[in-house]
Amino acid sequence: MGDAYVGARTPRREDARLLTGRGRYVGNVRLPGAAHAYVVRSPIAHGRLLGCDTKAAWAAEGVLDVIVPADAAGMRLPCVSVAPGQQITEYPVLDEAIRYAGQPLAVVVARTPEAARDAADLVELELDELPAVAGMERALEGDAPLLYPDWGTNVLTDFTLGDADCWAAIEEAEHVVEMTFRMGRVSPYPMEPRGVVASYADDELTVHTSTQAPHHAREQLADALGLAHDRVRVIGGDIGGGFGGKEHVYPDEALICLAAMRLGRPVSWMESPGDRLLATLPARAAVHRGRLALDGDGRFVALQVDVLGDIGAHPSNVGVSTAAVTATLLPGPYRFDRVAVRVRGVVTTTTPTGSYRGFGQPEGTLTRERLIDEAARRLGIDRVELRLRNMLGPEDLPYTTRVHTPYDSGDYPRALRTLHHLAMPVEKDDGRRRGIGYSCHVESTGMGPSMDLKATGFLAGGYETAVLRMEQDGSVVVSAGVVPIGQGIETALAQLTADRVGVPIERVRVVMGDTDTTPYSGIGSIASRALAVGGGAVIQAAALLRDKLVAIAAHRLEAAPADLEIADGAVRVKGDPQASVTLRELATSAWRGWDLPEGVSPGLEERASYDPAAYTYAYGAHAAAVAVDPETGAVEVERYWVVNDAGVLVNPAVVEGQIHGGVAQGIGEALTEEIVYTEDGQPITDYFLPTTKEIPDIQVVMLETPSPITPGGMKGVGEAGTIGPPAAIANAVADALPEIADKITDVPLTPSWLWSLLEVSKAQSWARNA
Repeated sequence: MGDAYVGARTPRREDARLLTGRGRYVGNVRLPGAAHAYVVRSPIAHGRLLGCDTKAAWAAEGVLDVIVPADAAGMRLPCVSVAPGQQITEYPVLDEAIRYAGQPLAVVVARTPEAARDAADLVELELDELPAVAGMERALEGDAPLLYPDWGTNVLTDFTLGDADCWAAIEEAEHVVEMTFRMGRVSPYPMEPRGVVASYADDELTVHTSTQAPHHAREQLADALGLAHDRVRVIGGDIGGGFGGKEHVYPDEALICLAAMRLGRPVSWMESPGDRLLATLPARAAVHRGRLALDGDGRFVALQVDVLGDIGAHPSNVGVSTAAVTATLLPGPYRFDRVAVRVRGVVTTTTPTGSYRGFGQPEGTLTRERLIDEAARRLGIDRVELRLRNMLGPEDLPYTTRVHTPYDSGDYPRALRTLHHLAMPVEKDDGRRRGIGYSCHVESTGMGPSMDLKATGFLAGGYETAVLRMEQDGSVVVSAGVVPIGQGIETALAQLTADRVGVPIERVRVVMGDTDTTPYSGIGSIASRALAVGGGAVIQAAALLRDKLVAIAAHRLEAAPADLEIADGAVRVKGDPQASVTLRELATSAWRGWDLPEGVSPGLEERASYDPAAYTYAYGAHAAAVAVDPETGAVEVERYWVVNDAGVLVNPAVVEGQIHGGVAQGIGEALTEEIVYTEDGQPITDYFLPTTKEIPDIQVVMLETPSPITPGGMKGVGEAGTIGPPAAIANAVADALPEIADKITDVPLTPSWLWSLLEVSKAQSWARNA
């Protein structure tokens, strides 16, 4: 059976509504009689709420309700991922103990958004302020304020992975490169902010919310509010970008649902632009101390990294699992004799950190790839040659790394060689210094084996379910638990269904995002898994539906099923198109229970759950060409190249779009984006996203090595673009500025920081030559 749609650049069916203003966003939900909420947030980073005087707020015009901590007593949200030794596994929705600026302390509900905002200013907070601790290294110091005094430390968890004798291998190695890297705290920035419209009637809570995981949100809300799960319905719609920041329920979102229940009328809330840096979970904040050991031939002997992650005020939905993912993927596409990683998660008086596109992988890639480039520089070996010398080949796969990560399939050297042929220096004489940098990575995708999730402390199932129903007119409805977040999954699932069932794609409708009408999904669209796992379920359900159609047709045509094919809207005998029965006729008969083979039940609806045997591992190689102005430290990325392998490509155009968008985010992380805190724990709210001016021409080449795990051979690609840019750009800047190459350790590479490094280098050079 040939594929008419899989592999084709089918136009995204979502775009028709999204580009014409017909998107189904939370901000567009208008319910009769809806009130509006505003969240009162803590102005201090650390302390205690001693009192909350709401009399003036209650007296304000239009105010309908004011919720304070006592009103939400007992409401708690879970940490979905629990690391070894983690001392907190849930947290209150409203807490009188304050541990970050922006923490919700109260909610005001009024007839209009303006009235709610004005009344919020009338809530008088009595606060007992304590010293803040911003920065994970400061949190480890002996005199640092303790967020949880009964712990006696600010360390949430501390564990190791890998080889116990790694240190011995490093001490005996001929060459050792040791560097410390720092990754700034960055923020998801979706087109649609977080939002909730909640209504409560007839003992049922209906929640319209911008979420990547509707079923997960339903569970968390039901448990927090003390409702039976069947009394809560969550509706997603078009999410408008998730990037990891919308994969769980936030305290403020749960409070909006509480407000709707208390009032008995709909309540609407959208996160204000000024609150995003305070309230939406950021990510990446990490410090890595890495050591790469090599022998005299440039062979990698050992890799040892101390990973320090900033958890923020308390573990969020994912806690320290981003740092754990860093640890499991630190070896990348290379062979090491020994690998060891120590992971520590530290609490600070800052916004809790959580998921963000890449989920720990850009951090590990920066550390490993910078160590490799610095080793090549010190040993006088070509950077690409050193990588190829130590890279796993296709003959080595499948391969389990020293930290127990089982790579499935691929050709890593081919990706790097292809990239090396593409990447060309930019030739200009404008006084700027130029360089090219490379980075390679292996990407964890298809998060899913349910028992693996249990073993690693992730409190969710990893399977996906799809339901395919052929209507009496021969059209097909696909119900899936994964959701659209801008990644084109609606189109991709339609392509898979059309090919596997044998119907035109125009006859396929995909339904997602509503817990009342879609099958259960414990995780949703996160971790580059929607197509690899959700698509796997669709393929299995499609096979069942197709088999039933063929069985019914074989009975009608008095033919063997193996002699039949589905084509041109009918099931027909191969080589004899006249001997056929239309899909419409078959479907009508099936739903009416007419002329069915013995043992075949009426109807044409099939359900399949796919729980993958293992993760799938995509991979890529990135290169950046940069120009650095030595007078200002400003960096421009002039060209960018990506070679990526995500297995079988269902829609190459969608894959390219995902990579382009990811690279743009990665460039922002590398050069401009960072949430910076003052010593008293206040975030500086200047946050510089890259614009079209900062995003260069991006050339993407795609390879296809099918995964032996996923039905259909797909791997994930949602995070691929973000993983490589920080490392590739940092390596390019080090190439352009060899005099400070060993100092290129931190991202973002801001002009002021680079200029300072260059000035220090000049001063040292003058001193040596004086």
